[in-house]
Amino acid sequence: MGSRAVVWKLLILAGVSLLLSVVLLRIGWLVDERQARQQEAVASVEQAQAGAQTLLGPLLLRQCSEEWETLVMDENQERRRSTAKRDFVISAVPERLQVGGALNQEARYRGIFKVNGYAGRLQFDAQWASLQALEPPRAQQPGGRVQCGPVQAMLASSDARGLRAATLKLGELALAVKPGTGHPAYMRGLHAPLPETLALDAPLSLQLSLELAGTQRFALVPAAAATSLNLRSDWPHPSFGGRFLPSSREIGEAGFSAQWQVSELASTAPADVLQHKVVGGLGGSGNQEIDTLEFAMVDPVNPYVMSDRAIKYGLMFILLTFVCVGLVELMSGRRVHPVQYLLVGLALSLFFLLLLSLSEHLGFGLSYLLAAGAAVGLLGYYGAAMLGTWQRGLGFGAGVAGLYAALYVLLSLEQASLIVGALLLFIVLAAVMVLTRRLDWYALGASATAAASSR
Repeated sequence: MGSRAVVWKLLILAGVSLLLSVVLLRIGWLVDERQARQQEAVASVEQAQAGAQTLLGPLLLRQCSEEWETLVMDENQERRRSTAKRDFVISAVPERLQVGGALNQEARYRGIFKVNGYAGRLQFDAQWASLQALEPPRAQQPGGRVQCGPVQAMLASSDARGLRAATLKLGELALAVKPGTGHPAYMRGLHAPLPETLALDAPLSLQLSLELAGTQRFALVPAAAATSLNLRSDWPHPSFGGRFLPSSREIGEAGFSAQWQVSELASTAPADVLQHKVVGGLGGSGNQEIDTLEFAMVDPVNPYVMSDRAIKYGLMFILLTFVCVGLVELMSGRRVHPVQYLLVGLALSLFFLLLLSLSEHLGFGLSYLLAAGAAVGLLGYYGAAMLGTWQRGLGFGAGVAGLYAALYVLLSLEQASLIVGALLLFIVLAAVMVLTRRLDWYALGASATAAASSR
């Protein structure tokens, strides 16, 4: 009979645990739903302002055309002469491209959802040793005649709405900046015609000052024989991406500074741009992505990511709490009803819902403290009645507080969360085995049966 009573209670507690796992699953779905709404907020801001920015340039280009005579058959099957024409673009990338500036935070909000954005000024200094690449090429057709228009400078952007202002200078001469690039592959951006008296056998230097805004990510195509990018921001949590990491960087609470140095020996970007290959968000042709230098504004304490990670440990912490209650029940002789186990588990589950709702309005650390404090206070008060004395209730509350402290450590140590979690489980299991090493489980079952029959 004693063994049967213990088995029935274990089965009931297994059912309670299954019910609580369903509750945690539903809270997890709510986290996913709120995270999806945050992504909708990001998309809404990108549609209303400007999205992630990828810049290409400055480049020099000329619009050219080739005409030639050809023989065609008319409706009467007679040969007659006709003029054929093809349009194309020739372009030149800089020998040296130096880009510097600051892109600081400019957050946007959609309801309670924050979207990380940036704005700032960038300075471009592009230098060409010679413009011979812009000389009209030889005709490809026999008898063809090639004509080219004036040289233009251009800068392509993945989202031209983020180009707030631009000033382009050739020495001391300010050039008239116009929308669009005139490039058949990278069409969004700006361009400026250069003086018609420009000598193609002389060096050229252009200075572009650009006020730029974007959302979450910034990238630059190193389309030069030698590219240098020196970037600053007051965003303290950058994630560097693209094909090249910064050659040097400094990251602190006040922001970061990073410097990239890339040459055409290491990157195929200059050749790829001349072949009009794909650049993320800029267009182009072909299937190969061009190299970029980039950073993203990553929020390491995203409330939805942290809540999702916390919920993954939820069932484990509920079971650990049940083990602690079971030990007190065995060692003190105080019987705990399965409904009380259920209420304790629901209180532990409600912590995750409180954490999610509070972290949408407060910082994650403060939200965790408030949610954990509420859960510990409730469980400590309830534990005093459930376990019979205030001392046991305070001990139970302290144990739950220790579990929440351990969970916060697991969430904070993302890289070492697996080993910390494994060590925690091993320590808890070892403590349970040490505390119960002298218990006679058969005698406990028999005494529980006798107590039940005497009532």
